[in-house]
Amino acid sequence: MHLPRLTRRSFLKGSAAAGIAAAAVTILPGCANSASQADAVPDPTVIPEEDGIDALESFTYKDLSFTPGQTIELPLGSVLLPAEGNWIPVMSAGSSAMPMVKGAVLSLASGMLLDVVPQTLTVSPTNVIYDVRCSDDAYAWVELDMITRDWTLYGSRFSAGSLMGTTSMLAQGDKDWDPPAFCCTGSRVLWQVQPSLSGDKTSETSYAYLWNVGSSDAEAVVESHGRFATAPVPSGNTVTLTPRVRGDEGVFYGVTCYSLTDKLATVIDQLVLPESVRPMSASRVGDRFVVSVEASYGSGGLLGEMGTFITGDNGKFVCMWREPAEGACGRGNTFIVKSRASYYTLNVRNRTYSFLPAIDRSVDYGEFPARMGEVIDTFVTYATVKDEKTGYPSRVIVRTFDMQQDS
Repeated sequence: MHLPRLTRRSFLKGSAAAGIAAAAVTILPGCANSASQADAVPDPTVIPEEDGIDALESFTYKDLSFTPGQTIELPLGSVLLPAEGNWIPVMSAGSSAMPMVKGAVLSLASGMLLDVVPQTLTVSPTNVIYDVRCSDDAYAWVELDMITRDWTLYGSRFSAGSLMGTTSMLAQGDKDWDPPAFCCTGSRVLWQVQPSLSGDKTSETSYAYLWNVGSSDAEAVVESHGRFATAPVPSGNTVTLTPRVRGDEGVFYGVTCYSLTDKLATVIDQLVLPESVRPMSASRVGDRFVVSVEASYGSGGLLGEMGTFITGDNGKFVCMWREPAEGACGRGNTFIVKSRASYYTLNVRNRTYSFLPAIDRSVDYGEFPARMGEVIDTFVTYATVKDEKTGYPSRVIVRTFDMQQDS
């Protein structure tokens, strides 16, 4: 990984930030929580498939308890990313080839789409905004050179739809390192840096880093001797990561819930998957893990099969035997699982299920959630919708649904 020198630059007036500072990122022995010590993690969870609770077979159908909220129309090409609060990060299409993509936000309070990063900080025909995330207090984005594959992660304080103060350069990498998977939660930015599968650093250790808005330093908080399986997903005062564990015994991934209050020093809970089983997504809702596996491995029992699995009492798992399309989310005892054309909602306490249909004329392009992990109060979806007369994609529709406290 290429770490920037501590520098300070000025940009043209009217750019995304008035100035930029490089946050110091260092990797020191013992500075990160190691996820590879076999004696510090549970044994792999291998249970018979028949011990799972098939939700669609065992649960009773019940009408959907969500209350429809807003319907917001956005320009064609808008892509929403998962967020926890009232501001949803959006990658929106530029009005010309430069910029090709802009970093934006959608306000759920007003329904307005606002530009936050109207162009890359490094202005170049080959440099694009590759990914964006935000919370109500922080905004972060990755810029990527499409030719060299060099990337830079930036972070800034965020308020009322705008960047505030100085933007920090959090990390840089080249083609040997994947652009980081990252999230924003509260006033923090959390990201993972791991070697590319096709680069020259494939045997290097992966790290998760944490940066607090306004801080001059970013800290390495979790170490994985191998690539993380999934992106970090925050849920309240916790975050879920999936580092490699039990490194001397084989390839095992530990779905791990860390406390954000002490910079991930405390492991709240951990679920070690069977050998070689790599989850597609993993998050925490209340005191339950929800894990999606997109392939059948032919071994490892229940968790080695394709589907979405919710941890329960006495070692039991609630199972949705469908190919997962996106990571699941939920609130209280209610979980929302994306299928191809709609959503299943499962109440694991009342043992009921229901459907949330996709919006009309969106099936070809899909409707996707803009929430992951624990939903505070409002579930958000977005879809590219075809024009009724021409059949061509014409706009993006955002829908919100109010969730009951413990529906």
